[in-house]
Amino acid sequence: MNIWSNMTAGDLGRDIDRGRINPVELTEYFLDAIATHPLAPRIYARTTEARARGEAMGAAGRAKMGLRRGPLDGVPLSWKDLFDTAGTPTEAGSALLKHRTPKADAQVLHTATLLGSVCLGKTHMSELAFSGLGLNPVTATPPCINDDQAVAGGSSSGAAASVANGLAPAAIGSDTGGSVRIPAAWNDLVGLKTTHGRLPTTGVVPLCEQFDTVGPLAHSVEDCALLFSLLAGTKPFDLTPPPLTGLRLAVLETTALDDLRDRPARGFDDALTRLSRAGATLTRITAPEVPQAMALAGFLFTAEAYGIWGPTIESAPEKMFPRILERFRTGASVRATDYVAGWRVLQTLRASFADTTAQYDAILLPTSPILPPNAQRLMTDADYYVTENLLALRNTRIGNMLNQCVLTLPTSQPSCGISLMCPPGQEERLLRIGLAAERALA
Repeated sequence: MNIWSNMTAGDLGRDIDRGRINPVELTEYFLDAIATHPLAPRIYARTTEARARGEAMGAAGRAKMGLRRGPLDGVPLSWKDLFDTAGTPTEAGSALLKHRTPKADAQVLHTATLLGSVCLGKTHMSELAFSGLGLNPVTATPPCINDDQAVAGGSSSGAAASVANGLAPAAIGSDTGGSVRIPAAWNDLVGLKTTHGRLPTTGVVPLCEQFDTVGPLAHSVEDCALLFSLLAGTKPFDLTPPPLTGLRLAVLETTALDDLRDRPARGFDDALTRLSRAGATLTRITAPEVPQAMALAGFLFTAEAYGIWGPTIESAPEKMFPRILERFRTGASVRATDYVAGWRVLQTLRASFADTTAQYDAILLPTSPILPPNAQRLMTDADYYVTENLLALRNTRIGNMLNQCVLTLPTSQPSCGISLMCPPGQEERLLRIGLAAERALA
């Protein structure tokens, strides 16, 4: 039993299928781990014990009768606290939403439950999901697995910390500007940013609905693939990886390698070497669409975020962490004409980027140019907070702005990830390539 916290979700599911693991015992193991772990209060906003035990009993009965609903039937998961959970508060890391209790599950949670997954509880997150750091003095700041004085990355901070600390086999988060990939990378996990619209966001507390996506954080590429199918309500797809020999991988030099700090640079360079040795053909490319798209990011994100949350925020601004409040308020001054024109330009840039990169199987870039910042310094040094927050989000935002699906993998350096990007709607292909890359990087 003591190895369950180190097993992948896929392996746990296979052992349930073989009769080696009882889902009830597995769920009790994780609930007990959460109850006794000293860092758990900084990771879980709340647990859902009664629900988890009922779902585990159902999974155990199906397993006994040979009627399992899928490979993750009976496997416990944690859920970021912006996925509506019927009868359980869903507060999105904000005092503005304290005691908000939905009557129905988010659509992806409903689908995952129908396919047998077990909901352990809700994890802490950045306030209203509007930060890549994971710092949240309003509720809690989850720790980084490699430095408990550093932030875990946001906004799916508790999601990553729950998996990295053995308090869930896998987690479900969301990604608007990097909120799955940054915490996955900083906690040595695999994270999948899905194509916008590929998974439903009904019942997910929004930040920017034109960019919001749902995605998993896990120990392996296989787990992310299984979770992607679980959330979509589809059968798992063939995950046979292609040979790396012959794969054409483009290394994005524009913007993504600027101001790259030492350890992320070492991790990225080592990953490129391993992929090349495994047979992949690497080509360094520039893409003028990237800085042009990034120049639009600030006002497109903030205008929509403030458009959604402005009235709620201004009804009680004193309840917010001032730096998050300030960031939201920058959207108040964006003109509607600039917002519309910006989106028209962005659509053109997306089409141009697709043409620029069409000949490559995937695009490579460092997931984050920086390491997890110190939490206390972020609270006391305003300039440090602004610099680190913008750098944390910079590389991941490229995928959101250009509408890519993106997978981050760990590298040889702790808290340093490498990202693989593919065109929209190509998650299955991306995950197959990711599995081949994962083996080369191991």
